[in-house]
Amino acid sequence: MTLVIYNTSLRGKEEFKPMHGASVSMFVCGQTPYDDAHLGHAKTYICFDIVVRWLRHLGYNVKYVQNITDIEDKIIARARERKIDAFELEAYYEKRFMEDMDAIGVRKNVDQYPHSHDYIKQIAEQIQALADNGYAYSVGGDVYYDVSKFEDYTKLSGMKIEDLVKHRIEPDERKRNVYDFALWKEKKPGEPFWDIELKFDGEKRKFSGRPGWHIEDTAMTDAIFGHQYDIHGGASELIFPHHTNEIAQSEAAYGVKPMVKYWMHTGVVNIGGEKMSKSLHNFITIREALAAYSPETLRFFMASTHYRKEINYTDQLVGEARLRLNHIYRDLGMFYNAQENGEQPEDDLMLLLSGFEDEFNAAMNDDFNTPVALMSLSNFVAKLAAISKSRKSVHREEKEEIISRVRSLASVIGILETDAYKEALPKDAADLIAEREEMRKKGDYAGADALRERLKKEFGIFVEDTKSGTIWYK
Repeated sequence: MTLVIYNTSLRGKEEFKPMHGASVSMFVCGQTPYDDAHLGHAKTYICFDIVVRWLRHLGYNVKYVQNITDIEDKIIARARERKIDAFELEAYYEKRFMEDMDAIGVRKNVDQYPHSHDYIKQIAEQIQALADNGYAYSVGGDVYYDVSKFEDYTKLSGMKIEDLVKHRIEPDERKRNVYDFALWKEKKPGEPFWDIELKFDGEKRKFSGRPGWHIEDTAMTDAIFGHQYDIHGGASELIFPHHTNEIAQSEAAYGVKPMVKYWMHTGVVNIGGEKMSKSLHNFITIREALAAYSPETLRFFMASTHYRKEINYTDQLVGEARLRLNHIYRDLGMFYNAQENGEQPEDDLMLLLSGFEDEFNAAMNDDFNTPVALMSLSNFVAKLAAISKSRKSVHREEKEEIISRVRSLASVIGILETDAYKEALPKDAADLIAEREEMRKKGDYAGADALRERLKKEFGIFVEDTKSGTIWYK
């Protein structure tokens, strides 16, 4: 099957063809550690983690880079509020961010977390290239990008140039154009700074200060990947100005187009129907969410909506996601606990498995359509559960093969990664199940029903009576 990806720059799907065969270069805008990461970050990083997992599942050798923006206005402002050093604040929240990424299963799949401050030399070189090509100008100790010189500036966003003033624009009356953006910011008291040397109009000058937000990423990716790479990802709210400005910087500096072959963007997270915002007091951190729900539940919830769509976060909806995930574990557990035999395998089970794999693969290859993939998974394990009820036994090796292949695909989403489906039955619960069987044989169905409810309440164990006997699952 052919993998197709929705490319924001083309506003449509296209076949995925990496620039270098089976090698894929992928960059996703990472964290600015000035506070704990929130659910919007979780959605973006989980979605792109699924992308990377699927690409590697298909056999691609992916180099996945996610940056750490450790020089930024928000970090400096928050550090000033708390009267501590900016890098001390950044280090504290970066550590917590990495703990969050470990918890939700993202960090293990990222190959590199480069820091902005390690690329000052490359930033200066890129600014110089822009100055040499006529795209950068200095105003005192600041350096700006002249947007009017770049012809395709609004290509990614699709916006009109005259509408840019309605969006996030850095104010400075000295700029040539209102929408010009900073490449280098002159140092201010109490802020971290570096000294670089740039040449304007044939004259070399020292600039003390720090880089602008956008130049940090393009200098970094150019150093790691070169002038072009395969995939750049991030939240949809970064399309303008951040990703728009990245394109303008890189393509103007090096003359190589396109800077990125495939632009991918995730939809935002809403809380109770409203966009998540600190000012609305509906800001939920990853840590707060994980205090209430398991990492797999959070991943299942995020994957239940297509990555390009907005998702509405409510306790009810996440609770429903948890229930759906529990049903998948339950159904797989029923199949796992089915009686085994060493007879000839029955071909229909493997045919069902093949059909499921085809459906799952088709969904994932259609721009990573996780909602359809999850539906296919849920339907298939429900069939396995039904089979475990209707048959006296299942061939042992066939059962093991099916469970292994199901879990392999589920791991792309980041679920069914625990062995909860095959947890041993506690002795007290086993005794109650045996006691219940005796009650049923004697016709005491009311007593048997009471024990069934007790098993569910005390042990979280569900008991069902089938044609082939009684089965249990968690």
